[in-house]
Amino acid sequence: MFQPLFIGDRVTASGFRLGGAKVVTPESGAETKVFNSALKTSNLIIITVQVASCLPESLIEKIQIMGSPLVLVIPDIRGLHQPDNVADRLRRLLGMAE
Repeated sequence: MFQPLFIGDRVTASGFRLGGAKVVTPESGAETKVFNSALKTSNLIIITVQVASCLPESLIEKIQIMGSPLVLVIPDIRGLHQPDNVADRLRRLLGMAE
């Protein structure tokens, strides 16, 4: 059976738990350990921006390039932490930003 794994804050986790996802709310400083463990056990990892920002900078990008497992970085339910705008980031990387 396929079960997504959510990593993030308790409030956002409650909604994912109701939706059938397995949830983990890591203690401060344990984010990388929890994420690395999830890489071994899950096909779909949903992680909040806040937790993702605690991981080594290139780790999520490396996993997303590999394509497996699928890793989605989302804002928290309260909107306190928002992901980068992908289009703006690409424009900056390509030297096309205003």
